[in-house]
Amino acid sequence: MSDSPAARLQTLFEGHRLTPTQRRIAHCMVRRAADVPFLSSVELAELAGVSQPSVTRFAVALGFDGYPALRRHLRDVVPAETAGGDSLNEYQQAVEAEIQNLRHLADALADPGPVERAGRLLAASRPLPVLGLRAAASQAYGFSYFAAKVHPDVRLLHEGGTMLTDRLDAAVRAGATALLCFALPRHPREVVDALAHAKESGLTVVTVADSPFAPVAAHSHHLLPAAVGTGLAFDTACAPMLLGRVLLEAMCDGLPDAQARLEEFDAGAVARGLFVE
Repeated sequence: MSDSPAARLQTLFEGHRLTPTQRRIAHCMVRRAADVPFLSSVELAELAGVSQPSVTRFAVALGFDGYPALRRHLRDVVPAETAGGDSLNEYQQAVEAEIQNLRHLADALADPGPVERAGRLLAASRPLPVLGLRAAASQAYGFSYFAAKVHPDVRLLHEGGTMLTDRLDAAVRAGATALLCFALPRHPREVVDALAHAKESGLTVVTVADSPFAPVAAHSHHLLPAAVGTGLAFDTACAPMLLGRVLLEAMCDGLPDAQARLEEFDAGAVARGLFVE
């Protein structure tokens, strides 16, 4: 597994039943893994948007006497970044951080089982609704664009509002058995509500999210994490995008006629002069 600070933190949280507030703190710590060992409980509470006592209870839930004991532990298991990063400008640091996110994703994919199982679920769903709002809308659109070349009925849900629940209900009535969701920060409440409704409607929810502790985790049957970069003014999502393509590949493996559909599309594209190559 990856030896990154974020990976070490995730290992610390594994096996603990965390409340929604505690998952929010854990999610914040993973995103700010390099800084967390040096933050006070008040600073961490402000970053996570929770109360200072919640941070203390979180530390106790992990088995520590209090937050100071947790922070001492973190300074041992999540050491400061090694020297050398200072020579990089902020743009280079952002790229390096994304490279680390991709390495962590590669390590996670050493066990292909979760992605393969998710791919089979998506392949079997007719239709296949794909949800992604706000920051995640482009991820959902990209997946849907390519998935439609091999899957007979892909339904993109990239706009919110009162129609979202109607469209989910319509997919269920049409025979959908699974829903794919891309969920990236900041997480819209509307996505959490939509996933809760999807589960209640009997859909199996597969979610690509930025962290195992993202707010959508409680409403997902299968959560596939891929970290986002936070070094620039707006988050970067190279790892979630790549994980979406990997999931698409796994879905193709579950569609016996995927290759025939691709060849049919290519033949039609040539006949129409669709591309300039």
